[in-house]
Amino acid sequence: MAGFDDEAGSGAPRKAAPAHELGQNLDALSVNELAERIELLKAEILRLEAAMKAREATRNAASAFFKA
Repeated sequence: MAGFDDEAGSGAPRKAAPAHELGQNLDALSVNELAERIELLKAEILRLEAAMKAREATRNAASAFFKA
């Protein structure tokens, strides 16, 4: 039937488009859109750095445990 989404009947949720894709063409984006993406990427960098620190702490704790 016209007007129906093919994925709607499958029960699978539709994946949202990524907010930014590395290497993406930036020509069509406004200054505001670019600023929003920069803020999203900064937040992602902070999240990645926190994950690294957590893994380093786990590794250091395991290393200290097995050296004792």
